[in-house]
Amino acid sequence: MASFRDIGVGAAINILSAFVFFIVFAILRLQPLNDRVYFPKWYFKGVRDSPTRSGTFVSKFVNLDYRSYVRFLNWMPAALNMPEPELIDHAGLDSAVYLRIYLIGLKIFVPIALVASAILIPVNWTNNTLDIDAKINNITSSDIDRLSISNIPDNSERLWTHIVLAYAFTFWTCYVLKKEYEKVASMRLHFLATEKRRPDQFTALVRNVPPDPDESMSELVEHFFLVNHADHYLTHQVVYNANRLAKLVKKKKKMDNWLVYYQNKLERSKTSVRPLTKTGFLGLWGKKVDAIEHYQSKIEKLRKEIAEEMERVANDPKSIMAAAFVSFKSRWGAAVCAQTQQFRNPTIWVTEWAPEPRDVYWPNLAMPYVSLTVKKLIMAVAFFFLTFFFIIPIAIVQSIASLEGLEKAAPFLKPIVEEKFIKSVITGFLPGIALKLFLIFLPTILMIMAKFEGHTSLSSLERRAASRYYLFALVNVFLGSIIAGSALEQLKTFMHQSPSEIPETIGVAIPIKATFFITYIMVDGWAGIAAEILMLKPLIMYHLKNTFLVKTDKDREEAMDPGSIGFHTREPRIQLYILLGLVYSTMTPVLLPFIVVFFGLAYLVFRHQIINVYNQEYESAAAFWPDVHGRVVSALIISQLVLMGLLSTKGAKISTPFLLPLPIMTVAFYKYCAGRYEPAFVRYPLQEAKMKDTLEHAREPNLNLEGYLQSAYVHPVFKECAEDDDEEEKALYETVIVATKRQSRRNTPVQSKMTGGSTSPLPDAAHEDLQP
Repeated sequence: MASFRDIGVGAAINILSAFVFFIVFAILRLQPLNDRVYFPKWYFKGVRDSPTRSGTFVSKFVNLDYRSYVRFLNWMPAALNMPEPELIDHAGLDSAVYLRIYLIGLKIFVPIALVASAILIPVNWTNNTLDIDAKINNITSSDIDRLSISNIPDNSERLWTHIVLAYAFTFWTCYVLKKEYEKVASMRLHFLATEKRRPDQFTALVRNVPPDPDESMSELVEHFFLVNHADHYLTHQVVYNANRLAKLVKKKKKMDNWLVYYQNKLERSKTSVRPLTKTGFLGLWGKKVDAIEHYQSKIEKLRKEIAEEMERVANDPKSIMAAAFVSFKSRWGAAVCAQTQQFRNPTIWVTEWAPEPRDVYWPNLAMPYVSLTVKKLIMAVAFFFLTFFFIIPIAIVQSIASLEGLEKAAPFLKPIVEEKFIKSVITGFLPGIALKLFLIFLPTILMIMAKFEGHTSLSSLERRAASRYYLFALVNVFLGSIIAGSALEQLKTFMHQSPSEIPETIGVAIPIKATFFITYIMVDGWAGIAAEILMLKPLIMYHLKNTFLVKTDKDREEAMDPGSIGFHTREPRIQLYILLGLVYSTMTPVLLPFIVVFFGLAYLVFRHQIINVYNQEYESAAAFWPDVHGRVVSALIISQLVLMGLLSTKGAKISTPFLLPLPIMTVAFYKYCAGRYEPAFVRYPLQEAKMKDTLEHAREPNLNLEGYLQSAYVHPVFKECAEDDDEEEKALYETVIVATKRQSRRNTPVQSKMTGGSTSPLPDAAHEDLQP
């Protein structure tokens, strides 16, 4: 049982950690050498120059302006100053709406925390139920428990206070959710109406095209849409199974990096001794050979394999999948195709909006459409076992991380852990950090599962992984942490109880586990968020790549790219905090200030990161918002059921039924919002499409739309191969014309084996498919 002192020690450790992270970040971000790590977004936009290119030698590496150190916290107001419309132009609607999830947390919990602190905490504190139980029944309790509903006697009239405030908190939460849904839907429609022209606005993805023995896939697609969309069809691009080619190109790129590394090493060496490497696994064993020649030979071999694979993809009909990107002359035509059924059999000629080219997850387009249902079923079963069997290791780790569990596992440590400070650290810090470390690899596992299911866009992959992460956190972090006992007892509790008894069991255990969740919030939500801004891993990786691999400006851009914000890992964590806040708002409201601090700190940090760091991979126009709304509503319903379960154990047989309308009204509220606002995230209004088409035609009557769309959905591996061909041919040309000491890495003839001298990103067969 954690006391106020234990929580205070844990808070002090995490606040000190967060402060240290902020100080270190403030110093590191001012150094010219780290400028590309902490402000990469401005470099990608071309509006920021490296400070290492000018000034004295020392000032290129160290900031010598003492005044900048005095203003080391000026990044905080700078992160808040950018208006939301400017933020949308700068970072995209997805990023701006993502930040609104943190604002929802503040809007919900700041008023709830104030009301609960003013009403519920005094109501709970001014009882002596736990003191009486301690004397009569020898039951131990903590200081936190005296501020919770556990300190209210059974069948007390004071329980009506919790019931009334449960209604008040529910109505307030629903009001905030409705306003935010309305606001985000309006932002999405405005964004779609005003954004620049994009290929996905004119394109539909058609899948499960039935084969025809008399026509090629390209001819079949063309004829179908010329007949059924004669006035609007423009062009199409069939989908190639280029997965093996993509793997070869990726492997060649890795070999190129090693070659550049050893070439740079030779150039920087003061001697003429050529670097050596071992031919075994990871260069750890095997025969020693000349490293440069070794990787040149590997690259040449891969180049031949790539050329052969390109030729196979171009000539083998089996490489063309039963899917295609179909483009239309107008947005209206694309909307009609993407949002309607194309054939009497709804399982063939299946159409949907095409993701934007950056959002397409190309490997999954090669999956046969008929196999997707089986894959989803397999992953559903796998996720079930992953979720419920993960309870065992998590419970073991948490039991050892507790004070009693640690003494039981290692009795010789008892004299040490009984020291007041050590005891406070273990009770107020260790359980939270143990759980956080145990969940490190979970997002990767869930993303692999989402890819196996066959989703065709990065945004849908992230949304799927996020929904499963939330379910996992709900079962393992929330339910698995509050059920007392060993790991096997936790499983036994769930599996041997009827569903009607589960809310009662959980309701009894929840107030007892408040201290654990407080420590988790401080570790993950305070120190963890502060550590996010330090970006230690990207900082180290950038300097390593910049030292050993960077040779061109393109290499430097790749080295400093921090990636996207990671919606599938961060959004479920936010939802877990919302769940904890709603559940404990009427039970142990002392937890609410810790939640409020998290949302405020996270909003500040991630607004700074989105403005300066993260590079958005795609733009879905906030398509994830219905999922966010649904998870908050589910958390609200769970909090109501848990409160009903707890009150039923406290003899409140008369007052408990008054909570029954709450879940019913909450479900009705969800249905209303789904019918009123969700269509804006699923379908594109034909009126909006027609208006935008009319305006564009008036502004650009001679627009060559076919030229704009023709290569938009060409597989990126073809483009990458063509770019590599161009660079290699240029390098060879310069080597032949200008006498230099540099040896060409290309030993093949000038004409490309892949494209016959053409710099086109596709084989000839693929070019024919692009023609309408």
